[in-house]
Amino acid sequence: VTPAILVQQWIGGITPAALVAVPMFILAAEIMTRGQAEDGSILAGLRDGERFVGLLNVLGSMPRGAAPAADATENTVIGVVATNARLTKESANKVAQMAHDGLARAVRPSHTMYDGDTIFSLATGTQEADTTVVGAFAAEVVAQAIRNGVLAATSLGDVRSLHEFAH
Repeated sequence: VTPAILVQQWIGGITPAALVAVPMFILAAEIMTRGQAEDGSILAGLRDGERFVGLLNVLGSMPRGAAPAADATENTVIGVVATNARLTKESANKVAQMAHDGLARAVRPSHTMYDGDTIFSLATGTQEADTTVVGAFAAEVVAQAIRNGVLAATSLGDVRSLHEFAH
């Protein structure tokens, strides 16, 4: 597998995922270009013919100083975590930071120099809730939203979805 394989595109999707934990509700929506199932199997990503290629193997085999032939805008996961918990500005920032753990659970590698992975958070402030609990649930919701996006996506032009490879 050569670094040229990095120019392949994969379509994910935009999907919501929700979990409820009294007294809060969290919702995350994600846009996704690559992802892994809960069991670690690859759902989307680089392919060499009909099989997935681990991106870490490709990056590790690249000559020192070489960069993938991909635009950062083609590898970005961006989303929002919303909750009705009462959060300060600092707590909302912490929730967004913790939500990135969900991104790392579902996208490998994440937060590289070749993407713009970003998660925002917002809070309506109607329920008292512990920031750590909100952040922990946010990470789970983000990971599930990414998986849902890959599973629900349909092909768009030359960019193929999981369903096109499955049939």
